[in-house]
Amino acid sequence: MNRIKAWNLLFCLLIGVVALAPQVALSKTKAAKENISSSPLPKRIQATYEVTKNGEPFANVHELFVVTKNAYTVESTTKGLGVYALLGERKLSSVGVITAKGLQPTHFELHQGNHKKKSLFTDFDWAKRSLVMTIKGKQETAELKAGTQDLASYAYQFMFMRASLKNTITVPLTTGKKLKQYQYKVNPEQKIIDGAGVQYKTLHLTPAEKDASETKELWLATEHYYVPARILMIDDDGHKLEQTLTELRIE
Repeated sequence: MNRIKAWNLLFCLLIGVVALAPQVALSKTKAAKENISSSPLPKRIQATYEVTKNGEPFANVHELFVVTKNAYTVESTTKGLGVYALLGERKLSSVGVITAKGLQPTHFELHQGNHKKKSLFTDFDWAKRSLVMTIKGKQETAELKAGTQDLASYAYQFMFMRASLKNTITVPLTTGKKLKQYQYKVNPEQKIIDGAGVQYKTLHLTPAEKDASETKELWLATEHYYVPARILMIDDDGHKLEQTLTELRIE
């Protein structure tokens, strides 16, 4: 698998966000448990991930999710390691409002290094149920389905879905190029994931149907607002990208 293909796989894997230091934190050496069933919505979640490709270091991801009154922002930076650093940083951002059903994005952007032609812009017109995706300066539209998320926001939507995380779930998601619905099976048995010496109790999500092009699994940290503790993707060539939580800070 060449460098560009590996980076494109990471495009599908990443959820990320630019890191800013909070005042009250959960460090990788001490992660306080969160009872989200009774806790209010967090003001800020900061997460750091390590990504490996076939077991070898590939990239680092820094994430920040911020709530201000009834609005949210998500920002993301992915930095490749070694030869992958030559591809430049990948930055994602999402802004929107918070409703009774969770996050409702209004605008999403993706930028890859200094390559302006690779930038993606997506606008969500909820009143008209229209999703407008700008790709290389050209607009494409799709019918906006209820609950649709983008690559930056979807990881933080799970905290609003915890009551429905049973049996199977459907996640409508735009990558900035297309809109697709992903179906997952929810494993009722919790699994322990180790992230830089911190153990997270997780809910394991697997694809409801086999996809010939890729396999993607998620492990959601049930005591930490269902933030993904691990994401695994295997492409059609059998190459494996794994993203693991190494530091989590919550206000």
